[in-house]
Amino acid sequence: MNPLPKPYLSGHYTPVTDEASATDLPVRGTIPPELEGRYIRNGHNPKPGVVPTHWFRGSGMLHGVRLSGGRAEWYRNRWVHTPAFTDDAPLFRADGSMDLAASAAATHIIEFGGRLLALQEVNLPWQVTPELDTVGAFDFHGGLKTPMTAHTKEDPITGELHFLCYSPFPPHLIYYTASPAGHITRAEVVNGAGPSLMHDFAITTDHVIFFDLPVTFNPAEQSGIPYRWNDDYPARMGVMPRTGPAEVQWFDVEPGALLHSTNAHIDAGGRVVVDGPRYDRTAWESTWKWWVGAPGYATVPGTGMTAYRWTLDPATGKASEEITDDLVTEFPTIDNRLVGLPNRHAYALAFPGSGRADWGIVKYDNGTGARKVFDLGRDRLPGEPYFVPAEGGTADDHGYLMSVVSDLGSDSSELLILDASELREVAAVQLPRRVPAGIHGSWIPDADLA
Repeated sequence: MNPLPKPYLSGHYTPVTDEASATDLPVRGTIPPELEGRYIRNGHNPKPGVVPTHWFRGSGMLHGVRLSGGRAEWYRNRWVHTPAFTDDAPLFRADGSMDLAASAAATHIIEFGGRLLALQEVNLPWQVTPELDTVGAFDFHGGLKTPMTAHTKEDPITGELHFLCYSPFPPHLIYYTASPAGHITRAEVVNGAGPSLMHDFAITTDHVIFFDLPVTFNPAEQSGIPYRWNDDYPARMGVMPRTGPAEVQWFDVEPGALLHSTNAHIDAGGRVVVDGPRYDRTAWESTWKWWVGAPGYATVPGTGMTAYRWTLDPATGKASEEITDDLVTEFPTIDNRLVGLPNRHAYALAFPGSGRADWGIVKYDNGTGARKVFDLGRDRLPGEPYFVPAEGGTADDHGYLMSVVSDLGSDSSELLILDASELREVAAVQLPRRVPAGIHGSWIPDADLA
């Protein structure tokens, strides 16, 4: 009897087997004329015949759509041709040392300082061209000699890039900043951090917030991602000033996991407020089964994670926390011009669950507490919604949401463009092939690559 296919290699996630290009793509509706640039999305797409032991170990493939003059000029998909892809080079060499260039490069794609960087958190970033061809590993002009997290924060005021290196081995956590020219400006060992899975972090105008939570290094985990839930590990969040001594104030919080922070800011009382989708132990372990294809996995790649808020008070050393919505969500996003600042609106991918049978894109209003959902249906799976400001827009919902939608019913995909204010369709670019459901993406205006 043949074993069941891995969930991350079937259905919406079935890999494509080649690299392709197409021009003059059909469009439904009208593409806003100010959208001059590229939407690029990253995700795991193993080579034909390769069955990775974990969803996160699949090779990175970029899917890009170029918009200009109200037209969809081209679509391209390209693997990131790292040593891990071209030569099957392992992360660890025979002598036990790490090959930081041997990256899957499959988690994220960002623009910083005019460079496009494909990211995977146990490696160096990989630079690609605006046409998605691979350039090579980028080590910040020799200044980065450790892995770099796949989730970075670009300060909208200073233009600095903030990122982390976390490790199961001491030092467990290093905090970095880089200038827009691509030079490391700070590399700080964070004392007191432990061997936990720190996939993301947050910043405010004055602080960096670290999530030291109870998913920790465990060499007994055989999936190739050696982390498991650990009931004996205390859940903490650390708040460190962005300037001055690297002194971290640790706050005890309820056990939970956080893969992606929505945002953080300082409230009127001087407290640090952090938002994001939280996993309890049941949600984490159920979701992990899907990621590794373990028996009993659910039909979707995430179950039970709900919108949550932590309020950390530096004056008292105490944390308060609350669930802010019971919808099952992940991949939260905001207007990136408000990273570290108060944001009124936030967006996320809404999963089936909590009484919902369909996929959707959800919009939250932090001012009123309201939510609105754009439903896609059972067979149409959207990706992370990426916010793009409208020309002249003054609010953080004056703009557009972009998301690649996989449609199993028609074996096709489209780049969906929604009006973020009204959460209605503005346009959809019909792509020449079904694009596997992926992870994170970015809109890169032409002006940022000039």
